[in-house]
Amino acid sequence: MKILLTSSLYPTPKAPKLVGGAEVFARRFAEDLRGHGDEVEVIRAASAPNQEPEQCNGINIYSAPVHNVYLPFTEQRNVALRSLWHSVEDWQIFAPMVAERIRTFKPDVLHSNNLSGLTTAIWRVAAQLGVPVIHTIHDYYLTCPRCSRFTDGRVCEHTCPTCELLTYHRRRATHWLSAVVGVSQRVLSIHTDLGLFADTPIRTVIHNASTAPPTTPHPRPVCTDEVTFGFIGRLTEEKGIENLMRALAMLPRENFRTLIAGRVSEPEQQRLKALAPEARVEFMGFVAPDDFYRAVDVVVAPSIWHDPGPLVVADAKAAGRPLLGTPFGGMPEAIEHGVTGWLTDPDPESLATSMRAIAADPQKIVEISERLINATNVWTFADVVTEYRKLYDRLCEAGSAMPVSAMSLRAG
Repeated sequence: MKILLTSSLYPTPKAPKLVGGAEVFARRFAEDLRGHGDEVEVIRAASAPNQEPEQCNGINIYSAPVHNVYLPFTEQRNVALRSLWHSVEDWQIFAPMVAERIRTFKPDVLHSNNLSGLTTAIWRVAAQLGVPVIHTIHDYYLTCPRCSRFTDGRVCEHTCPTCELLTYHRRRATHWLSAVVGVSQRVLSIHTDLGLFADTPIRTVIHNASTAPPTTPHPRPVCTDEVTFGFIGRLTEEKGIENLMRALAMLPRENFRTLIAGRVSEPEQQRLKALAPEARVEFMGFVAPDDFYRAVDVVVAPSIWHDPGPLVVADAKAAGRPLLGTPFGGMPEAIEHGVTGWLTDPDPESLATSMRAIAADPQKIVEISERLINATNVWTFADVVTEYRKLYDRLCEAGSAMPVSAMSLRAG
């Protein structure tokens, strides 16, 4: 089968930028599809002017020029300029590179992931050229210019007028889709509750799995004197890092050690340290995930937003590490309280209480770790790829069964 995969970012030696888990998913997914014998091409948003095509691990990657006032994932403090960017983004109806690659590569399916810089125009162009389109929801781009539905320290329960205006055409464009996949039921439900994908024939969920290379997990010994907690990821407000630091300030120094992995500036590091000046906290910077998981007993994911399908949960489980999470986004679907980890409210007091209880029962940490390591019904990335390939087959079968007149009507 031929798959044209699109993703705002797709890390390669010539364009290594990483922001979140979606681009890690996209690359691992493309390479696994190729490993199954499928033909794959990738289109990403250009991260520099006149970016040349690149081949990486046998996959051709094309960088589509971004027709906007600045490149995506560029820090912009000017509010007016950001609004203009999103307005231009929302009105895009042309995707010349997608059209060119469809005519040349002749894919059976176009599979889109994150859309910043590429826009929903890629759906329109593909559908008009008779190619079924599947979209995986990794964020809230279709309803929120920030892609997070999070502002002023809290989750947005409703779509504000500004977001309504700046995503109007994005929401309407979902009628071009043949299928939509949520990486959690929660993220899919948030979109469908807002009226999106009403005309999309297939709406389904395929949960994330660890994208990390398979490794041999290290069982944790029973620890009676201290517990090492760990946080890995973007050190941003919605990820709950400030609440975690405030929780650490409430815990006794001698029993708790915390490792924090992720890129952070020196001023921001000092600001966070000031929230828990007496706590034993080590900022590791950017490290290999395997090194992080080997060094911790329990992973903490104190998110205060509806994280669609946090890969940290899948990675921690694959590494045999219990995880303390919050009842937001896709986390409750991936953590069984007391069995594969724990769930807690995200405020500092609740976090501190839960961490204190976990540390008081070190044998439970070992028990959960061993359960994760010895589990036989593990959901792996190979299972993710299998489910998508089944979905591709369904779309191709539906397309071949559709009369030519119906296809022409849909394309119009």
